[in-house]
Order: sequence, then structure tokens, then C-alpha cells
Amino acid sequence: MKLSHPSTTVITSFIFTFLTLPSSITSQICQRSCDKIPLRFPFGSDAGCGDPRFHQSVTCNQDKLTFTTHTGSYSITNIDYTKQVLYISDPSMSTCSCTQPSKGFGLNYDAPFTFQDDNIFALLDCSTSSSSNGSLYSSDNSKLSLCDNQGAPICSFLYSCRAISYINLPISMCCVYTPVDLGPAFEMDLQKLQCSSYSGFYSFNGRESDPNSWKYGIALKYKFNVNNEYPSSCSSCERSNGVCGFYGAYNSFICNCPNGLNTTNDCYFGSSYSYGSRLFPSWHSAGIWLYCLAWLLVSVLL
Repeated sequence: MKLSHPSTTVITSFIFTFLTLPSSITSQICQRSCDKIPLRFPFGSDAGCGDPRFHQSVTCNQDKLTFTTHTGSYSITNIDYTKQVLYISDPSMSTCSCTQPSKGFGLNYDAPFTFQDDNIFALLDCSTSSSSNGSLYSSDNSKLSLCDNQGAPICSFLYSCRAISYINLPISMCCVYTPVDLGPAFEMDLQKLQCSSYSGFYSFNGRESDPNSWKYGIALKYKFNVNNEYPSSCSSCERSNGVCGFYGAYNSFICNCPNGLNTTNDCYFGSSYSYGSRLFPSWHSAGIWLYCLAWLLVSVLL
């Protein structure tokens, strides 16, 4: 018996269906850098790139990498992925070159960041007469534990800066403040502490007696998870030149490949066919599609 050939309409419908089936797989290309700073896990430029827990804090807009908290937005100057430290600059911070009033700095209570131990804060122009609970000093003007008694040399060095010396305030109104004293919310509310400004740095840069050489800014430590373990799925993805990410209500893993494909494992398949077919998200999925193709062709021909 002679088999009847499938109609052109059936073949066309089948091809269209086959080509559109993978469209449910989100396709995007994650940025590899922002403002010349490399973007790697857990940070990302868009949804599905990096860890969503960090998306509210670290964003890339118009090629500007920014760190945001309830106290403001701050430029990110560097990210040390080996030490897991993010460095930011506060435009309201006083340094050797500029002195200005500030409201302070604080971290969001649910943000996955803490202060790096190397941070040193010096609060400037602090009241010595207030007896409020939030002040640095008690009613008899004796220092509370908020001020580091070993910090006097730091205040002296800071007051040698021309910009800070213009404040024309006694050095006794300078208080070195360590992050461990900021409390569980990591909040440095200068209004509550009754100080008008602050200076912060995370390194003496090998020149402790030269405040012009200090690295001003704030260093923030981040963790991947409770145990600070790097996701193994991300390692496999990045070895294949992909960008690791998680998305959706269930934080599903996704590997964003350079050719725009998103897979659930790595980019080895996608990269091998970067100039060819981009229909299949992975070898496993490719096998499924080919099986379906063969089954449908047999059904049509029979």
C-alpha cells in the first residue's frame, strides 16, 4: 500500500510548533561588568543574574554600580571577590580633602552585609554636654564604651588635615567609633549620637601617620549563604563561561550563556552551537526535543 504524503499545512504547522516550544525558556545576556568593575556571583545586572538577595542592595544603572540602603545610595569603588568584600564611598563623609555635615550611615537589617573588621570610623564635632541615651557621653562628661580609648592618635592625625582643622573644634570632640559598637542593626545615626560629621577608612595604606594616604570609604563583608559555601552549580556554570543566577519564586538555578541561552546546567552545549541552532537549552533537553521530533514525524507519515 502506498503511503500518503503529509500535506504542506501539516508540515508547516509542525515546524512552527517545534520552533516556538522553547520560547518559554527565558533568554537574556547578563552584563559581565559595570562601571569597569567585574560583575560576578552573587552580584548581577538583572533579574536572573546573580543572587536575588543582593539585587536591592547592589544595582547597575547607566553603567554606574551603586550600593543602596535606607540611609542613601553610594558608589561602589571596588569588589574583592577573593576576600568577599565590597568597597563603597559616602559623598557625605569627611576626609582630608573635604569636611561636610552628614546624617551617618546604616545597613538595612535584612541586607546580607556586615562591616569589615578593618573599618575605622571617627565621629567629628560630637556634643559633650548631652545626657540623652543616644549620646556618646554621660552627664558627667566621662566617655562611654562607644569611643575607643586607643583612638586618640587617629583623631590627632585627622585634625592635622587642613579641611578638618577648619572646623576649629577641640580634638576632644572627636571619637573613634568601631563597627562592633553599632548594635545589631549596624546603624550609625549621627543625629542620635549628637555628632555633626564622620570620617571613615578601611586601610592606613601603609602610612599610619599620613591621613592624606588613607583609603577612605566603607568596606562591607558579604556571605553566599549561612555556611558561606559557594554554590557548586555556579562553579560549573562559570567554568563554561556562563553567568550564574537564580530566579523565580523557588530561586531556581539558571546559567546565563554568552549567546543569550539560559540553561539549567552549563554553557558547553550552547557555546558549541553559538553560531548555529539556539533552540535547545542543554544536551538533556536537546534529546527530548529530538525524540519528540522523531515521534511526530512518524505519526504524520503513518
